[in-house]
Amino acid sequence: MQKDIHPTFYPNAVVLCACGATWTTGSTRKEIRTDICSRCHPLFTGEQRIVDTEGQVDRFYKRLQARQEYLSEKKARETSRTSPDRPISELSVGTRVVDTLAKSGITNVGAFLEKLALGDEAVLAIDGFGRKSLADMKKRLRQLGYKIPDAETVVA
Repeated sequence: MQKDIHPTFYPNAVVLCACGATWTTGSTRKEIRTDICSRCHPLFTGEQRIVDTEGQVDRFYKRLQARQEYLSEKKARETSRTSPDRPISELSVGTRVVDTLAKSGITNVGAFLEKLALGDEAVLAIDGFGRKSLADMKKRLRQLGYKIPDAETVVA
């Protein structure tokens, strides 16, 4: 065995806890400082408290709060995206379609969906609005998440 490679062993090393408890034990260090011991640990005391020495709980709560904010912003974006008050000019369907609908008094998505609920023929009755324009409008509204009324659900 090699000489002088082992650390010095202290049979009466003092252990100091943050709660004020002290005791002696054998160790390679003269004094040991600890944040928590069996007198103050929640498992032994039955007390409901969170032991967070590295800030992990705070980081978790920050991430949780950031996720809640993200979800609420996402929901707000979705509701504004499928709002019936949204102007038709924001749908990117073409100026001719927007102008034709504006001449007939339809300027927002809600008014167009009400007209479409009466059936495709009611929309096609608008002067200058043809089948291609109708198909383009339906396609764009579906892409944006609007629910298009079916012709089968229309009650005459």
